[in-house]
Amino acid sequence: MSGIERVTVFLGSATGVRPDYAEAATAFGRALAARGTGLVYGGGRVGLMGTVADAASEAGGEAIGVMPQDLVDAEISHPGLTALEIVPDMHARKLRMAELGDAFVALPGGAGTLEELFEAWTWLQLGIHRKPVALLDVVGFWRPLLDALDHMTAEGFVRSAFRDTLIVADDAGALLDALETWEPPAPKWGSPAPRP
Repeated sequence: MSGIERVTVFLGSATGVRPDYAEAATAFGRALAARGTGLVYGGGRVGLMGTVADAASEAGGEAIGVMPQDLVDAEISHPGLTALEIVPDMHARKLRMAELGDAFVALPGGAGTLEELFEAWTWLQLGIHRKPVALLDVVGFWRPLLDALDHMTAEGFVRSAFRDTLIVADDAGALLDALETWEPPAPKWGSPAPRP
């Protein structure tokens, strides 16, 4: 991928109730590996996290995990990664994942996935980074969230130009293609120095 060497992926530590979610995580991990693009994620062996890492690794791709020490101690870290970086806490984890990746993609997940997604997307709005943020919309999983974002936009809390920066695709290949052609928006409040 042009300019994108690694993608930071946010996704669930559960597999969800539909087999479509694990199938999509597998397809995404394989698609990254096929393009020679590395995976950066939370480092877990459980749920969709483990699924995407297994798929990327088994397809010959790079898989880098970032995990706080307490979760490593709880024995949920993935044992078969290219690298596992251990950090002191969740704040350090998110920052390091942002530093390592050239784009952010959210697959289905829960509260932690939402928290990571919104931080990355907010940082884009503030000009803290200039990296694309995307949703892999597996069987309409993100539709309620997208409806909420459209409502926020209509009510004047999200600028239309910023709403339009969020890439949404239901296919791994189409999403990765969109990351290649994405153009960053102007930051909301001037031009802060980029961090991660």
